[in-house]
Formats: sequence, structure tokens, C-alpha cells
Amino acid sequence: MVHKADTRHKLITCVLPIGVAMPLAHTLREEKAIVTTNVSNARGVGMLTATAHSGLGDQTEKQILTVTVDQDVADEIFEFIYFEAKINEPHGGLIYMSRLEDYVPLVVPADLPEEED
Repeated sequence: MVHKADTRHKLITCVLPIGVAMPLAHTLREEKAIVTTNVSNARGVGMLTATAHSGLGDQTEKQILTVTVDQDVADEIFEFIYFEAKINEPHGGLIYMSRLEDYVPLVVPADLPEEED
């Protein structure tokens, strides 16, 4: 089955210092009712270190936060994340937004039965 590009949604991706992504995901849920987040870890070499040009830059661990939002609120959520995560401060990370090619929402039913032991 071929799917058309879903231009009604945007993907916001943030590369953040370790320890920032999970609290931000909780804040997005509590303050903006956004549950379409994902957090993963990454490691890389900093480009602004003294040894970066020799290929021996400092290895640092980062967290990657992705958020899927409707295009109507994408700019608002982008700005919210930018300031809430302190990306506007030195070494605060980076953020970018892209169009989603395909998007299938995951909706959890409100009336799920209780798990049995």
C-alpha cells in the first residue's frame, strides 16, 4: 500500500544535554497535552573542543527528543521547547523541525481492562 506524504504533521527533533529530555517530555505532556514524544540516547564528538580538528574531540552523551505535532501548533511548540529546554543558552543543544512523510497516530483506548497477574 502506498501512502501519501502527510503534510499535516511536523517532527521536532532536539539534541539535548543528558538529563534534559525526560523532564521536558513530562512538561510537554502536562502543559501542552502532547504525548507523541520519544527519548533516546546518543554519543558523539564535540566540534568545538580543542582537539576536534585532529578527530580526537571529547566524547559526550546526549539525549535525542523527538516530538510529533500538528502543523497548526508546530511553531508554538517549537518555541516552547526552545526556551523550556534552554536551547537558547550556551551548550543548550540544538533543535530543528521537518515535514513528516508518513504519520500514523498511536491512540491508546481510555477504557483498557486492568492487567491480570
